[in-house]
Amino acid sequence: MAQTDEFGEELADFVRRVAELKAARSLSGGDLPTVLDAAIFELDHVADQLWPWYERLSSGSSGALPRTASADRQEHHLLRAVFQRFPLPVALVDREAVVRRLNFAATSFTGVRAGYATGRPLTGFLAHADRAAFRSQAAAVARGEGDRSLTVRLQQRPSTPVHATLAAVRPSGEPHTTVLVVLQPGDLSKAGAPGASESPTAQVPDLGETTRHAALMDLLDEMTATLLTAPRGDREAVLQRAAQVLHGRFADWVIADTGTAELSRTTVLAPSEKEAKTLAAQAPTACPLVVQTARTASPSLQVRPPDPAAFGHNAEGAPVLVQADVTSLLCVPLTVDGTVQGVLTLFRCGARPAFSMAEAKAMDTMSRHMALAAAGTP
Repeated sequence: MAQTDEFGEELADFVRRVAELKAARSLSGGDLPTVLDAAIFELDHVADQLWPWYERLSSGSSGALPRTASADRQEHHLLRAVFQRFPLPVALVDREAVVRRLNFAATSFTGVRAGYATGRPLTGFLAHADRAAFRSQAAAVARGEGDRSLTVRLQQRPSTPVHATLAAVRPSGEPHTTVLVVLQPGDLSKAGAPGASESPTAQVPDLGETTRHAALMDLLDEMTATLLTAPRGDREAVLQRAAQVLHGRFADWVIADTGTAELSRTTVLAPSEKEAKTLAAQAPTACPLVVQTARTASPSLQVRPPDPAAFGHNAEGAPVLVQADVTSLLCVPLTVDGTVQGVLTLFRCGARPAFSMAEAKAMDTMSRHMALAAAGTP
């Protein structure tokens, strides 16, 4: 029975990886060879592993896999200390690439705290083109098919290749094999050079935080001036002017959907007119995130959006978030007296820094002012 359950988990995991590969079809031509290699790898896995496993179960064979012996307590403490103090970024992930633990170097390199990363897929920190391939390789290592390595790119630094080495380990007390991931970024290649022991991610000085705060205050000031001079009660004109303030300096994409009984797309500002025209033709009801925000009247801040289909698909069937290389988004309701009058969505793409909590709070304030100006409420 245990082997049957394990086979079911493996099959469900394979189905999820295939879904990721389907979503990756919309990537640019230069990234498609990596996706194709991952698809071929998955087909080999079905032929070489899943089908023989199914035949063993069907014939009544136990097909039990040998388990490695647990390390003694002293060795466990030693390995844990080595893991935390290892100078290279190291992560422990499960068969679905969900982070179980990060060492100190990994938190500095990714810029993500261990508490935030734990329980989230490590693929969420990678470029879209590398996610499916990484998950396939991690699953293979977890199945005991040998160590693997591949080159990936972090979403926040797509121009810098990172060499990822994956090895299978079985920590004591864990029911399944865990995957040890070692990241070797380019800026750590000069081992032994002066400053090589320093953190690969430069610490942000206080001056930078002050500068970002000042820029946010300037944005709030300009938005206030724009709303005070916009024609009150003219919903489309108000949102168009407000979107122009936000576009470029605050977000790469600005999408406004308005209406009470039924939403309609009134404003789309994108990096190019062609992209704006394409998304303007999309129905807001085809965007699960917009529908949820309008229903709950609650703002949503997502960094490295986990669901590529959260904003629907374009005319070619590709997920909008993948096609636009969205790394973070804000979706806020436009509410007057508790009634949602519309939904405003902002995208940031590529290597641009993700929306912060402070920026999300400022956008929540601006959205309330925009809704009042659009409704003509004094």
